[in-house]
Amino acid sequence: MTDHRLVLGIDAGGTATRAVVMRLDGELLGQGRAGGANPTTHGGPAACGRLAEALADALRTVDPADVVAGVAGIAGGQAFAPGELAAVWQGAGLGCVPRPVGDALIAFVAGTPQPSGTLLLSGTGAIACRVSDGTVAEVSDGLGWLLGDEGSGYWLGREAARVVVHTLATPDSADPGLLGELVTEELLGSPQSFRDLNDQAIALVARAQADPQSLTRLAPAVNGAAAAGDPKALEIVREGARRLVATASRVHLPQSQIVLAGSVLTSEGPLRSVVLELLAAQGDTSVRTAGSGAGAAAWLAAGEVVNPVEAAVHAVLHAKFTEGNPSPAASAPVTPA
Repeated sequence: MTDHRLVLGIDAGGTATRAVVMRLDGELLGQGRAGGANPTTHGGPAACGRLAEALADALRTVDPADVVAGVAGIAGGQAFAPGELAAVWQGAGLGCVPRPVGDALIAFVAGTPQPSGTLLLSGTGAIACRVSDGTVAEVSDGLGWLLGDEGSGYWLGREAARVVVHTLATPDSADPGLLGELVTEELLGSPQSFRDLNDQAIALVARAQADPQSLTRLAPAVNGAAAAGDPKALEIVREGARRLVATASRVHLPQSQIVLAGSVLTSEGPLRSVVLELLAAQGDTSVRTAGSGAGAAAWLAAGEVVNPVEAAVHAVLHAKFTEGNPSPAASAPVTPA
């Protein structure tokens, strides 16, 4: 007999918000997506609007009153004003009040059904967490783009822009190669006409100062240039990987499982490859890749309503909720400098 109880999972970050509605067996019934819903970044009203938008899409084909449990992982969720989230849940007509948790815990659960281990995340920002019995016990970095987040997408982009600008602006300016070409195209568009290389440097500096967050978009360019053998890009990637592994090492317990999360670390490329090499070199071979954060939140929600007899089956269903989470495949090595 089919169990018709429904659960809700929400994964709301600074860039995107995803919501899913699933049965207890992991069958996906609805999903929605909206822009970032971090209230610290976007403000409470805008964040609530995006949560409501994603919820409305996910609940379109079901009765919201049938949702018996929900978990919402929201970056910066503590910044919501009292009553703001309650108004979102009430407006959606849910049959439950979703439990808010940190987005880092959701990212960890997206990679493993185990209750303990280490999360290493690099996306727009970067953070490592030691998770113990389903709770974040220790945190390393996650200090924001201005003073921390080493090895993040922003960090990679800033380093690339810095290297290119300094190369262009030196008295004996030299062509900064493929990395310079990709950085200029991403930040300024193509084609561009400059009086000289110093003029190009000034244009890049002006763009970065006007919109610092635009540097995050350079992360794929850095990985692409490194994959093509650009020496400056390779140096940035290797240093970024070293910093990420150092961040994880501050909280990681040897031989415990590590989950890689965030767009930088879940995308195939040189940086991910170097991180895997460095982790393997220090004996950490139990590495997993995060899958769907919204699915992970729904899996947590389902765990709150299953009875003890169903608990073992629920653990097996983790991969269905999160769309996989395979161990990283072997990739072409990138020799550390």
